[in-house]
Amino acid sequence: MSGNNKKPDTAEKPLSRRDLLRMTGAAAAGTLMGMALPRTVRAAIKNPVRRPNMIFILGDNHNADTMGCAGHAFIKTPGMDRLAREGVRFENTFNTTSLCSPSRASILTGTYASTHGVKNNHTPWLGQMPTFLEHLSREGYATAFIGKWHMPGKGLPDMPYLDLFVSYTYREGQGAYFNCPMIVNGREVPSKTPYITEEVNRYAFEFMDEIMKKPASERKPFCMYLSHRPGHPPFQSPGDITGMYDDADVRKVLPPGVDPWWYGKTKQNVFQGIMMGSYYTQYRKYCETLTAMDRDIDRLLEKIDRAGIADNTIVIYMGDNGMQWGTHDCHGIREPWEESARLPLIVRAPWLVCDPGSVRTKMALNVDIAPTLLEIAGVPVPDEIEGRSLVPLLKNSRNRWRDAFLMEFWRYYPENTPSYTGVRTDTHKYVEFERGRDPWLYDLVNDPAEEHNLYGTPEGDALMPGLRARLEQLRKERCAAAR
Repeated sequence: MSGNNKKPDTAEKPLSRRDLLRMTGAAAAGTLMGMALPRTVRAAIKNPVRRPNMIFILGDNHNADTMGCAGHAFIKTPGMDRLAREGVRFENTFNTTSLCSPSRASILTGTYASTHGVKNNHTPWLGQMPTFLEHLSREGYATAFIGKWHMPGKGLPDMPYLDLFVSYTYREGQGAYFNCPMIVNGREVPSKTPYITEEVNRYAFEFMDEIMKKPASERKPFCMYLSHRPGHPPFQSPGDITGMYDDADVRKVLPPGVDPWWYGKTKQNVFQGIMMGSYYTQYRKYCETLTAMDRDIDRLLEKIDRAGIADNTIVIYMGDNGMQWGTHDCHGIREPWEESARLPLIVRAPWLVCDPGSVRTKMALNVDIAPTLLEIAGVPVPDEIEGRSLVPLLKNSRNRWRDAFLMEFWRYYPENTPSYTGVRTDTHKYVEFERGRDPWLYDLVNDPAEEHNLYGTPEGDALMPGLRARLEQLRKERCAAAR
């Protein structure tokens, strides 16, 4: 395996849940769900003996509210729900550029798109910024990237610091839900399992097994990046899941103005083939793909349990961007509405979280993933990283935190969303467009659905100086960090 060799960690095995139950007695079983633990046991969880393992799981086009733990009307997501019960769910998580490729690059590098250079879905990844996987590899971690890459360039990039690189270039990097050919460390091989999330899991399991079969004294900590295809169109799921939401009442979820047959077939919404047939049917199929992915998240959690490493492994689930299903008369991503910018984010880290099952309301960003994992690994966070480690918020929801972030977007052909920059604060959103549109100014406290643009109103005029100054400050801070 690649990466600099370091002095092996101590071979002492961290306490398992079974050990903890033995120590605290059967009556303490409920403490693992968030009740107070004896001090000695809490210390055992909070201070892992070995450097922790890390698993980052990425979904595609996943609307932040489309999870059972987020209160969705009908979708079944037991895997994500379990993560939320045993960890924390961040309900105000955002991407800094509402588009697939820029968001993925921001997650890997911890920087804004204007820094890492992947500004849209046609701008190639040049590898000009190191990824958190590279930093971890240099510090002795075994590293793997498994699944969807989806950043422009000639094929897959050269990432020699990865011990395992499994992805695909099929169909311009979008892959296929069934029988997708994979490229494994540079060599194309056929899929061995029919469904794409099962195939990603298979490689993850093999990677874990290869590490776990070594003696503890020789075992490296590992970091896996698992990137799934759901829920990207065209929506397909395994046979036992297909049709499971046929009787679901979509009207409880979609806006009332969304017609099941004609909505979205005109104006700005014609793309991705999503408008073929019933819009209600497409939404149900979208939910089925997310449930299929969730099943393999649940299987992965069970695998971690069987390996006896749950108490020493951080598991993060996140989406690359949100998804609009008829809100603001739009379908898709790109626009700076909340539904496009908000992401699902769940973090399970038993030794950091003292209030499992709780919700964090402060703003987290996709650029925060890299510094979070580096801090947890004990690796210095490089100066060029623009995100902030979420460790303080994982430990204590009351810790001081950011009150605003910068939104960026660059227009690209053939999409018609103009370039924009904006600031999203705890209470307001202000967006300036390059051309063709007046600015947006929304009061997110009194108008969370963003229905009343305050720009040009007396109320808006009073807010403008402060918001413009905050936007300019964020631009300068980003530029300073990038130098």
